[in-house]
Amino acid sequence: MPDLSAALPTTELEDAFLRVVDIEGKLTVALEDLGPVSGRDALLLDAGRGLRGRQLAEIGARVTAVAFPDAHDESAALSRLAELPHGEADVVVVPWSELAAPGSTFVAEAERLLRPGGRLLLVHDYGRDDVWSLWPSLRDREVEWSRRRGPFLGDGFRVRVIHCWWTFESMEQARELLEAGFGALGVELADRIKRPRLEYQVAIYHRSAPRAAPASEFEAPVAPAASAE
Repeated sequence: MPDLSAALPTTELEDAFLRVVDIEGKLTVALEDLGPVSGRDALLLDAGRGLRGRQLAEIGARVTAVAFPDAHDESAALSRLAELPHGEADVVVVPWSELAAPGSTFVAEAERLLRPGGRLLLVHDYGRDDVWSLWPSLRDREVEWSRRRGPFLGDGFRVRVIHCWWTFESMEQARELLEAGFGALGVELADRIKRPRLEYQVAIYHRSAPRAAPASEFEAPVAPAASAE
């Protein structure tokens, strides 16, 4: 998966959007707040080309980044997860992965990589902002995922919504990039905006792995000593 929620046709175009999306770095701040990640062993799954891993490392995380060649091949991804040590990560971060769907085997296996009490952070789009006219076929899914009784929040996750922006240098750059990245839908959006900035909301679904039970819960009862005769 790219370092963005949108799959763009070229790496050059992806780089251009990376210079536009969330230039304030709000996502990294939120991941630190929900982890934390600094000073901890952070496993980044479906890691893209490396931007998110570098951002986590810059705030002090010990990052292990794992990329998947095919973002839709769950079987291959699960095989790769099986090669990783279970129970050794403090935080697992999964940014915009199609595999990290609610209730999926992938999410369950990702959680097994955590130490007891470790943090699982799944990054998805929230689906209620300016940019979501660019991929209408996915909007209903993202909105459903974030509902109070939806498949994430109904499965023990909580959600933090990050209010970000796509900030362009000018109206001309906004039109150029939106058209190059999204064709006719991008042109329609560019025609509607009044300033070179688009509201963008990111949802981080988060929960903790179960903590280990106290050792006493696992100890077999000790039989009383026999009386001396």
